[in-house]
Amino acid sequence: MAVTEPREADPPPRRADHVAIIMDGNGRWAVDRGWPRLVGHRRGAERVREIVQASPGLGIRWLTVYAFSTENWKRSTEEVLGLMSIFARYIEREADRLAKEGIRMRFIGDRTRLDPKLQRLMAGIETRTQYNQRLNLTVAINYGGRDELARAARRMCQDVAAGHLRAEEADEAALVARLDTAGMPDPDLVIRTSGETRTSNFLSWQSAYAEYEFTPTLWPDFTARELETIIGRFAARERRFGGVLRA
Repeated sequence: MAVTEPREADPPPRRADHVAIIMDGNGRWAVDRGWPRLVGHRRGAERVREIVQASPGLGIRWLTVYAFSTENWKRSTEEVLGLMSIFARYIEREADRLAKEGIRMRFIGDRTRLDPKLQRLMAGIETRTQYNQRLNLTVAINYGGRDELARAARRMCQDVAAGHLRAEEADEAALVARLDTAGMPDPDLVIRTSGETRTSNFLSWQSAYAEYEFTPTLWPDFTARELETIIGRFAARERRFGGVLRA
């Protein structure tokens, strides 16, 4: 009787522990329906709730969403003020649910330009949920990758000048420790909705080896089912990180 060699088990599918999303297309979604752009942003906030609820079941432990960029101040005053109001209402309405469901919420970006009330709401929910571990939800507000790197480099220079850091210690690790995302893993997968194929200054340093997915779906129409499909495609990708996979 022939003896067959044991087959190696198939490697487990790759997990997307950290998914980052550029939530694009809210305004276009509303305009296409003849509605004000802010209606699209409100629908977009509702979509965030669905994706947050679905993420733990899809194996996602870290979810980072791009809510407002440093360039978004160029929009009309009405739209900017409306967006800030939507952010504040989201925090107020979701605080109890996030705390109850074990979701930690934090924010990245330069807060100094934001309304003091919004800053207090942000700090409050961060404190309230800081020990939750089921899902880490990070919201980027007044965030830009270049701005983040410039602020981190400035802090590093200040630390060198103050004698807290030696010049020869100003390496990648020192810079990473001063980024807004210090202590967070880099994203495995970055998704952009609405059909645009730009990274738009989002997590410039952190996404150096991330996989990207660009979908034509506008953010208010992006569903948990589509997210699951994208994660399935991610699981089949080969990630070499500059190396070579062995045969």
